[in-house]
Amino acid sequence: MKTLVVYYSQSGNAQWMAERISYALSADMLRLVPKKAYPEKGFLKYFFGGGSAIIKEAPELEPYNMNLKQYGQIVFVTPVWAGTVTPPLRTFIQTENLKGKHFAFAACSMGGSADKTFAALRLLLEVTDDVPTLWLVEPKRKQKPENEKAIEDFCAKLQEKGE
Repeated sequence: MKTLVVYYSQSGNAQWMAERISYALSADMLRLVPKKAYPEKGFLKYFFGGGSAIIKEAPELEPYNMNLKQYGQIVFVTPVWAGTVTPPLRTFIQTENLKGKHFAFAACSMGGSADKTFAALRLLLEVTDDVPTLWLVEPKRKQKPENEKAIEDFCAKLQEKGE
């Protein structure tokens, strides 16, 4: 089953995860870019980014050219913003026809759990079955063998599911 890794990354942690997952699965990648960038530093980063996530904003995205029909599995990679999914992923999920696809979720955070983020993704995607998940704390900055092992195990589950 062909896999696509869809991600949004602001500080590089989600991109770090997406690249490793994509490599391990020989998957294609789609980076989501909002037309209006979020502030990258300080108070405004959390105020606008977190606020946008809380009010469930779905910002306009830069165009991408991807034929989603060719993919049977989509891995969503997102940072945790205000305990939920990032607005660019929300836009993608709400605007694309993803029916019949298999999903997996990966998230990174500064330390808080990703459980609410995974629950939000399940709700957005109307998923009722078990979905493989992976959560890491600041994986780009805190590169540890445990993170590499967690990614390896996550990808092994996805490969088993795809066979």
